[in-house]
Amino acid sequence: MSSIGKSEKFRQNSTFKCLLQPAMEEVFRKDYKFKGKWNSELFENNNPITLELGCGKGEYTIALAQKFKERNFIGIDIKGARLWKGAKFVEENGLKNVKFIRTSIDFIESFFTAEEVEQIWITFADPQIKSDRKRLTNSMFLKRYKHFLNKSGIIHLKTDSIFLHKYTLALATENHFKIHTINTDIYNCSEEDKKLLPQEVLSVQTFYEKFFLQMGLPITYLSFSLTEKECYNEPTWDKEYWKKQEEIGRIKKSIR
Repeated sequence: MSSIGKSEKFRQNSTFKCLLQPAMEEVFRKDYKFKGKWNSELFENNNPITLELGCGKGEYTIALAQKFKERNFIGIDIKGARLWKGAKFVEENGLKNVKFIRTSIDFIESFFTAEEVEQIWITFADPQIKSDRKRLTNSMFLKRYKHFLNKSGIIHLKTDSIFLHKYTLALATENHFKIHTINTDIYNCSEEDKKLLPQEVLSVQTFYEKFFLQMGLPITYLSFSLTEKECYNEPTWDKEYWKKQEEIGRIKKSIR
């Protein structure tokens, strides 16, 4: 059987009830119609909401939803062809605690109101080594997340990028965030360190995570909560050093 092309995926996307695809005029400098109403009008319960930013095909969002049926999950990505796979699975398997949004994370504040979200997962995001402005854990994005995370909300970062891990840790330290867990190699650490990790960190693997593991790249994990500040400062850290370390590490792994 031939694979489904993008045009057919986009057509099917428009039929999936779990996938919302707001037009630009619905979110640009205005509140989306479901802001503050995700639980009351879409999930129809009062369960806590977890977001996955840059969710890709939705593997992590779906796996978490299947493990934690008492929670609601929303995966966000700009790529409709990627979201198709996750949305199709949700529709075919009747998962009631999963929604997807096709949108740019630049508009994230248009979707959620104060304290509407309990947790954020950022899994294997592009580290944006050359573009600080686009990095999903930069000070600008964290300030936006603060507007809708509840006061005890947690941000989870799981990545193969030592650069992104070190940058985010430096930023968290600079701004005195409450750091819950730091691990620079979740599959090759002591049993005691593994016990400190949330169970879903080790038990859920995405397509990209498996690919990076096959390359021999260590998978890192960091979780933290934001502080109550008007603005966050970018970290003072050795950016060029860690950029070089990441480049060297990937070159070494690629030639093995």
